[in-house]
Amino acid sequence: MERTLIILKPDAVQRQLVGQIIARFEAKGLQIAAMKLMRISRDLAERHYAVHKGKDFYPRLIEYITASPVVVMVLQGPKAIEVSRKLMGKTFGSQAEPGTIRGDFALCDTFNLVHGSDAPDTAATEIALYFTQDEILESDRQITRWVS
Repeated sequence: MERTLIILKPDAVQRQLVGQIIARFEAKGLQIAAMKLMRISRDLAERHYAVHKGKDFYPRLIEYITASPVVVMVLQGPKAIEVSRKLMGKTFGSQAEPGTIRGDFALCDTFNLVHGSDAPDTAATEIALYFTQDEILESDRQITRWVS
């Protein structure tokens, strides 16, 4: 079972899109293994986005992600990373296809509503930044055999 970290960013929370976005992941068959509403500290944001340090957009990214509450989730399921990224759509809202989260809800290229891990190693690192192992629930869903 693959896991990924998903962050519903400040614009998703401020625009009250949390329920609609979560519903899309669940409707696809992904399971929520952990979830919390939180404010990301500057220190945590800098650790999460360390790969982007030095890039022109980095200061604004840190300011944006720490500006107001976010919803952080661990989703799991078959090909969770690939499936989540397809559901989210292209990074820039103006380029995202209709039917994706960004394509339906994001017009701005700067504020794109949602973050998702891009690879298994990245997912493991990102999940550990936000959740302890005790916070991630293991459950055996009977429906898994019908959605995998």
